[in-house]
Amino acid sequence: MKIGFLFPGQGSQSVGMGKDIYEEYEVARNIYKKVEELTGIDIAKISFEGAEETLNETKFTQLAILTNSLAILAILKSNGIVAEISAGLSLGEYAALINSGALSFEEGVKLVQKRGEYMQNLLPEGDWQMAAIMGLTDEQVEKVCQEVTSGFVVPANYNCIGQIAISGEKEAIAEAESIAKEMGAKKVRVLKTAGPFHTEKLVASSEALKRELEKVSIHELETKVVKNLDGEFYKNTDDIKEILAKHIINPVKFSKTIETMLQNGIDTFVEIGPGKTLSGFVKRTPTEKEIRILNINNSTNLKETIKELKVER
Repeated sequence: MKIGFLFPGQGSQSVGMGKDIYEEYEVARNIYKKVEELTGIDIAKISFEGAEETLNETKFTQLAILTNSLAILAILKSNGIVAEISAGLSLGEYAALINSGALSFEEGVKLVQKRGEYMQNLLPEGDWQMAAIMGLTDEQVEKVCQEVTSGFVVPANYNCIGQIAISGEKEAIAEAESIAKEMGAKKVRVLKTAGPFHTEKLVASSEALKRELEKVSIHELETKVVKNLDGEFYKNTDDIKEILAKHIINPVKFSKTIETMLQNGIDTFVEIGPGKTLSGFVKRTPTEKEIRILNINNSTNLKETIKELKVER
């Protein structure tokens, strides 16, 4: 058994996420308490009570999802369950880097707080949206975006084979949806995000984050992490600060990330955090290997996963 951890990104949030885990596990409560002490934000209240509009504000969403993932991760580690390789979708890459030791808990949390603030507050004027297109190839989605004439829209997240998220102006997204359906797309779904993420429109956010990154210490990776930028492993010789600054203005290559994990022997994927989106991406990735996909987003499946993985060790 070779375990890989997956950490979700923005859009997976929902009011109440992680509440049962928080109530049952002291180690989880300690993570929420530490995050509140570091940021001054009562992230437990926002996560568990809402309102939904508050949780969906980028400056809170990112911190809430990260905290949920780190709380579950702490419980897994306390039970001796660790991964040889980890990866995250966009925001989730920070949880993977904290897990690997490249970022300390304290600096990682503070970085994500700033990242969320910058991605919310330094957006250019406009009505922005993201949407997932299902049932077309990468090349077809790229062609869809090229054919749009009503505004800015580009591919943002190459999630898995047959699913790509596009990012841009609301009117352009609507036109892209129409073109995609004409080309045979099975479905187009608007995402719970609030900006043109992973596009050139976030240059101001990227520059601000880079200045913040200059203040942090990057440590040697203790476990392997696959990066979104190109779907390859981080190396200790990489300029991780530069990569993370570029991260929010470049497309996420998550389909390549999953392939890299499979090629390097991962046969047990554990998604850690709200939703089960990444588990779905793995399921839709062709492989001849026998793989297992586990998902932890509540107290019940947390217990089941711990029991299953401990028995096999």
